[in-house]
Amino acid sequence: MKRQKPPLLSPEDQALFRDAMADVRRLELTVPELQRPAPAPIPRQSLQDARRVLEESISPHSVVLEDIETGDDLVYRRRDIPANTLRKLRRGQFAIQAQLDLHGMTTVAAADALGQFINDCLALGLRAVRIIHGKGHGSPQRRPVLKGKVGLWLQRREDVLAYCSAPPQDGGTGVLYVLLRAQKNQHQK
Repeated sequence: MKRQKPPLLSPEDQALFRDAMADVRRLELTVPELQRPAPAPIPRQSLQDARRVLEESISPHSVVLEDIETGDDLVYRRRDIPANTLRKLRRGQFAIQAQLDLHGMTTVAAADALGQFINDCLALGLRAVRIIHGKGHGSPQRRPVLKGKVGLWLQRREDVLAYCSAPPQDGGTGVLYVLLRAQKNQHQK
């Protein structure tokens, strides 16, 4: 059998409480909905621009503008390449087998296009190619934007042996002749 608990208040106390509360009425409170302020607009375009600048600044293809050579001719050869090879390249004694035109490209697009072009040329076994970077006449400051960058990008590649500005009849300082390393025959083991 279950034992009943005695009430907390005696019947007299309960009656007294009811009498004291007889005039009290229940209040109906309405709590207003919490209204959160609208979130601040997200400046998506500014964030994209900042992200692009950051990516370009940390990209292996980026170059500090003060380091860009703006002289007329660009000339480069690896230390293990004879000077005579560079002379032959400058004189146009290597048959140009392919060409890439970078006019109108952004720095990022030009870097990607150049990398893909060199890889494609190597895969096809091409040795002498022409890269048109322009003279900068169409740029806002009328200075070459890609010229120095292309030179530095090419120097970073182990498969580029030498390059030089083309003679005037072939584009002069807006064009580079590039000599690529010969690839070993992929079919030989």
